[in-house]
Amino acid sequence: MCVRMTLPVLVTHTPACPRRENMRSAMAHGLQHRGMNSQNSSAQRAPLAGVTVIDFSTLLPGPMCSLLLAQAGAEVIKVERPGRGDEMRSYQPKFGDDSVNFALLNQGKRSVALDLKEPAAVQQAIELVRRADVLVEQFRPGVMERLGLGYEAMRAINPGLVYCAITGWGQHGPLADMAAHDLNYQAETGLMALTAGADGSPGLPNVLAADLVGGAYPAIMNILLALRARDATGLGCFIDVAMADNLFPLVYWGLGNGFAAGEWPTPGGDLVTGGTPRYQVYRTRDGRYLAAAPLEQKFWENFLRVLEAPHLLDDGADPKGIRETVAGIIVSRTADEWLQRFAGVDACVSVVKSLQEAVETPHFRERGLFQARITSGDGRQIPSLPLPIAPALRHNVHSTAPALGEATPASLAR
Repeated sequence: MCVRMTLPVLVTHTPACPRRENMRSAMAHGLQHRGMNSQNSSAQRAPLAGVTVIDFSTLLPGPMCSLLLAQAGAEVIKVERPGRGDEMRSYQPKFGDDSVNFALLNQGKRSVALDLKEPAAVQQAIELVRRADVLVEQFRPGVMERLGLGYEAMRAINPGLVYCAITGWGQHGPLADMAAHDLNYQAETGLMALTAGADGSPGLPNVLAADLVGGAYPAIMNILLALRARDATGLGCFIDVAMADNLFPLVYWGLGNGFAAGEWPTPGGDLVTGGTPRYQVYRTRDGRYLAAAPLEQKFWENFLRVLEAPHLLDDGADPKGIRETVAGIIVSRTADEWLQRFAGVDACVSVVKSLQEAVETPHFRERGLFQARITSGDGRQIPSLPLPIAPALRHNVHSTAPALGEATPASLAR
């Protein structure tokens, strides 16, 4: 039952799932405003209380995964190299002694400094894994085996271990050992080609979709599934998370069109790649942009009513011509003028905001997305990341990031 690529798994340290008769009460208390205070959050037992995670990863995918586990109550022990630690500590800008990126991604964790090239340090790491529930690593395939920390060796000392390996290309395949970043994964999986503009040049993605959607999120989903399965079997498993693999579901519609009808998507030729005036970004007179997505007929009719252009209702015959006509109308007014005209109208129209404008939007403020805080070593505070964890399930919301090597294996074993 315990084989690679499957998810059989017992959480000896994990609390049992609440019984059905308690679920209604839990939901009633849990479905609260995202901005609930830490006292309310800590009143209930954290869902992952008692789960220990040993995290060998660095930079973004693994640390984001273990951050989510930590915020759900798991004890996350971050194993770092002595001296420099996680490369992300050195990034700019700083927030205390380390980078703000490191602080945001490693809030609520512990840090142990171990030189894994030294046999004694490897043995200390093994002892940490021996009592752990989850191991997260992000090395290239084969590195953990060469260190003596591979899955088979760790399973031998801890059969209930859930071992999650996050890589760009997976544990096997022609590209498995090739160095790459998010840009490469999006290029190789066809996503970037769909962003091409009128000149044919693909756009530069500014969201690290492979790291997050392809890496961190699948990792935590599979870890939780594995822990749940372990409740029944007592066995852990190996989880192979390949960031590139996990990008393909994001273009489900393109895969469906291609496999079923041979109609593979093209930039500027499909519903969400610019092939219709109903899903476009239009420039306004003041140099800002409207994101207009009136796809459904009722929204399209409302959209044209505001534009005072009912003659454009039939957009099937000449979508390019109608797109150009709509663009000519939109550019005649400022973004604020269009906002006023679209106020109260169901037409799926938004102004393209900067990130600073977005976080100051009343809607997100009212929902409390940025109420949780993180504190630096010198006492500064900024908002924590607004993680996709329900308030009733999120804990350690006001914790800090660890200093390099602030804990030792001996202190953590107590």
